[in-house]
Amino acid sequence: MTAPLPVQPTTTDPSRLATPLPPAFQRLAGANLAAQSAEQVSLAAVPMVAVLALGAGPGQIGLLHTVQSLPFLLLAIPLGLLADRQSRRRLMVVAESLRALSLAALLLGTTTGQLSLLLLGLLGFIGAAGTVGFSVAAPALVPALVPRGALGVANSRLELARSIAYAGGPALAGALVGWAGGGLAFALATGLSLAAVALLVRLPEPARTPAPARHPWLELKEGAAQAWQHRLLRPILLTAVAWNLSWFVLQAAYVPYAMRSLGLDAQAVGFTLAAYGVGMVLGALAAPRILGALPFGTVVVLGPLCSVLAMATMAASLLWPAGALAGASFFLFGAGPILWTISSTTLRQTVTPPALLGRVSAIFLTVNMGARPLGAALGAAVGAQWGAGACLLLALAGFGLQALVIIASPVRTLAALPAHAA
Repeated sequence: MTAPLPVQPTTTDPSRLATPLPPAFQRLAGANLAAQSAEQVSLAAVPMVAVLALGAGPGQIGLLHTVQSLPFLLLAIPLGLLADRQSRRRLMVVAESLRALSLAALLLGTTTGQLSLLLLGLLGFIGAAGTVGFSVAAPALVPALVPRGALGVANSRLELARSIAYAGGPALAGALVGWAGGGLAFALATGLSLAAVALLVRLPEPARTPAPARHPWLELKEGAAQAWQHRLLRPILLTAVAWNLSWFVLQAAYVPYAMRSLGLDAQAVGFTLAAYGVGMVLGALAAPRILGALPFGTVVVLGPLCSVLAMATMAASLLWPAGALAGASFFLFGAGPILWTISSTTLRQTVTPPALLGRVSAIFLTVNMGARPLGAALGAAVGAQWGAGACLLLALAGFGLQALVIIASPVRTLAALPAHAA
């Protein structure tokens, strides 16, 4: 039996929301905003262009999501090992440059009329490889840039920037695609990605003691043991797997479902997707106050419960077809799970030793985000065989499962953050 972990009062109280964070972190937050905005504009534009210009259906959109998600499964662990041995800032610069290159190629393919589903999938794979490098290195770098007591506030700020991207990116992409096709949307995404690179190049990174040379397999086993054997990290890992599987079942079906069954045009689809970002913004703004007012474990559980409500709202559109229900569903998907992201990331950074942060982040990314191609493939198969409605019901069952996993775990009973790992 594992001994109870000591706890400390959570330092994320409402008064810290306005606390200035170090300039280095502010530069990271700016790069994160630009990179996330580039990603969201392109992710929203690609399926719209595929449906409008190439006549893609649920099965093909699901396959696109599958291909674009594979780098999370294939590359996160190698890049996580690299992040614990090399400069995390340098890894982020290279990764974001790769994404900018893929977006520029998408722009070229669109303007020259050479667009195809194969090209969308290939360039999406390359761009997602850049996303993986950024996503592994960023959370591992944050504890080196801000005091440990400010981790909750720093994560809230990063998630607020990401939320703004989610709120503005899809709506802007929908408007641009509806007005001028995909070219302008991809041009904007390329510019934003290049801006992120420019910010990252000048980001100062504190020096780290070089790790002793060891076989990569031993380092991977050490990170995996921390992620899987820790009594608080394992239920977070399993909950996130179920969430991502369910989310990508929904993603495989949503755009064709919204356009064909709900009668929404590209701009209206963009606005429903933007409701996700609006919910994220409001949730991120409220997160420090919620973390200060409620027991920590209660905050962690709120996100999974809200996801069940969100998916039930989307499923209700099968009975009452209305774009407003879809928009409300995405709003709830943004407002609740952002609390999960902030609180679970803060917990992971707190209980993981600094030398393991890159590997543990990579393992979480591999397992959690690696579930995406599986969910997308499942959604593609179910959508092709039984239609979008079956995908919605399957996703509802999956979100119910992820809520049960975290409710039954010791995370739910945490009154405050555990003591920091050495």
